[in-house]
Amino acid sequence: MRVARDPQLMSLLPPNTVVLNDTGPVELPAGDFGGLHIKPGPLAAALAWKPLDDMTLSKACKAPSIIYAMQGPFPMEVFQGSDFIIFKLEYFDMVRIVFMNGRPPPADLPDTTTGYSVGHWEGSTLVVETTHLEAATITNNGLNHSNKVRVLERFRLGPDGQTLLSTQEFADPEVLDAPGARFIAWKRKPGQHINPYECDPSFVVNYQQAQGTPAPKK
Repeated sequence: MRVARDPQLMSLLPPNTVVLNDTGPVELPAGDFGGLHIKPGPLAAALAWKPLDDMTLSKACKAPSIIYAMQGPFPMEVFQGSDFIIFKLEYFDMVRIVFMNGRPPPADLPDTTTGYSVGHWEGSTLVVETTHLEAATITNNGLNHSNKVRVLERFRLGPDGQTLLSTQEFADPEVLDAPGARFIAWKRKPGQHINPYECDPSFVVNYQQAQGTPAPKK
């Protein structure tokens, strides 16, 4: 949903942060990365990317990381406890656990699409820092982050008491020369529950046939 950016949350972003304008169903066109300051190598890879690169049976239903998943036009549910908060996304059936007790990540923790999240309250604002994310999508046109990315999110309830407002700030020393961010909002709908996310990778076969190209590889 489209909601005006919250001045209180936006004021907490670092001054050199580039804010993307691609939340919800909006997608950036090819070659447009929203003004992000991208290092030469990752930029060249992003510019060389083509949609067909992801049209393989192994990639078609691969979930992105939370950096892309949180901004998508799909609902989510939030379950709040004293020691942790759970975000349950409809998108790819992703579940995030935010530890609120300061629990550090295990030394051998692998990188995943949801990463490891630790949260705390600053007044009525929930602040969540996430690490251990596997390399995945930043924008849906070829730009990816590395597994060195760090994400800082802030969540607060809007003045109407029905809208959850958020900023998502991400910094990646291997991909970006300055932080990027998004402003994201969700409208509460009482009684609504999320549905299972069904992705059938065989759709890429039909796509390839429509394009007149060979069948996709695994």
